[in-house]
Amino acid sequence: MNRSLPVLIATAILVFAGLAPREGLAQVSGDQEALAGAWEGKVQFSAGAFAAVKDLRFMYAFMANGTMLESSNYDAAPPVPPAYGVWKKISARQYLAQYRFYISNPVASADELIKGGGWGPGGYGVLTEKIELAADGNSFTSVLSLELFDKDGKSLGDGGAAMGSATRLGL
Repeated sequence: MNRSLPVLIATAILVFAGLAPREGLAQVSGDQEALAGAWEGKVQFSAGAFAAVKDLRFMYAFMANGTMLESSNYDAAPPVPPAYGVWKKISARQYLAQYRFYISNPVASADELIKGGGWGPGGYGVLTEKIELAADGNSFTSVLSLELFDKDGKSLGDGGAAMGSATRLGL
């Protein structure tokens, strides 16, 4: 058996699982502007529901297939799952992402929580983010807009606008 075959198979598994080093994939594909990867960022809303939050942090995972995940340091207050969405390249170093997160209704009393109530569905939010990737591909700046909806999908209007920045995670 060829000794390089197990190495080739293991490398293929890592690449398809998304676990191969990012630098290796970039060198193979020649795509120096790829947004795909893991990022840590800061977001500051200037107006709307989240304007009072001064320490909002986002963790992003942009997958090469155009899907994404976003989680914030406020996902536990109130408890909500991460946001899920899609992204695409719109021009050189310019990307557009749109992702949704669910909103939970807070409990009205401790008694309600003990009886298994509270934290039920309260609606959702849609974030649209225009991203500009830095020339070195290791950071980005962004402009975000938020629209909020009730649990029946009725628009609650403009949830605010924000500026963001992020850096690529790496080893």
